[in-house]
Order: sequence, then C-alpha cells, then structure tokens
Amino acid sequence: MRISYIEDMEKWIEEFTFSVPVSVRFSETDMYGHLNNTVTFTYFEYARIEFLKEVGRMADWLDPKGTTIPVVADLQCYYMKQVFFDEKLSIFVKAASVGNSSVDIHYMAKNNNNELVFTGRGTLVQIDRKTGKSVPWESQQKTAFSL
Repeated sequence: MRISYIEDMEKWIEEFTFSVPVSVRFSETDMYGHLNNTVTFTYFEYARIEFLKEVGRMADWLDPKGTTIPVVADLQCYYMKQVFFDEKLSIFVKAASVGNSSVDIHYMAKNNNNELVFTGRGTLVQIDRKTGKSVPWESQQKTAFSL
C-alpha cells in the first residue's frame, strides 16, 4: 500500500516517540465486531491532545484568557488491518513538520502484536480566538513540537 505522506515506512515508524494506549470498546464496533471507521478519528483526537499536553501547548489554548486556539484543517486515515472489540492499541503521534502557524501531525496505530493497523495525518492550525485568522508560532513553540 502506498501512502502519500510516507516515503520510507521503516524510517517513518522509527521517528515516533510518543504514544497512548486505547482499548477498543464494544460501542466503537459495528455488528461484525470491527472497529467503526469513524472511531479512528476519535483515537487521533485523544492521542493528539495528550501529545499537545506533553509539548506544552494545551494549557495556553485552554486558558479562557488565551488569545489563540487550535483548529484541525484536515484529517485523513489509511486502514491497513482489521481491528476488533477489546483489542489493545497504541496510538502514536508525532509532529512531522511545523509551518508558520500550522503543524502536520502524523499518527500510527499498532496492536498488541506490534502490527500496524492504521495510519493518519492531519494539519493543525493555530488561530486567533476572536478573528479566526492564523497566528504564527513563536520560536519556542516550534521547537517544542520536536518531542
């Protein structure tokens, strides 16, 4: 399978250092016991928020007096292996590249057998809470993404 945002799969996998565990709940599956294809985006959100906490971004964005917030500009997922009820997954997150006011975030999910089950990527943009216009990262914010 060719995934547009991955040039070298082995190298891409090795670059991940942050992950969170999830267990597939019954309510997240279809009548065949497969993980519903929309739930992967919920897993991405959970892992992304934990990653952003780790790099020190969430506190500012959650501050009611803060001036900036994050928005997801796009999000995609590639499914590689079936996932079933009660499986334990590790959802990995990394900042693949940081732009002026955006960050390209990549995701990888592996099961307990260390098999790659799905991958994803998305763009997160920092915007002004009042105007909705993009706000450039400060240099220390850019650096923080390289966890």
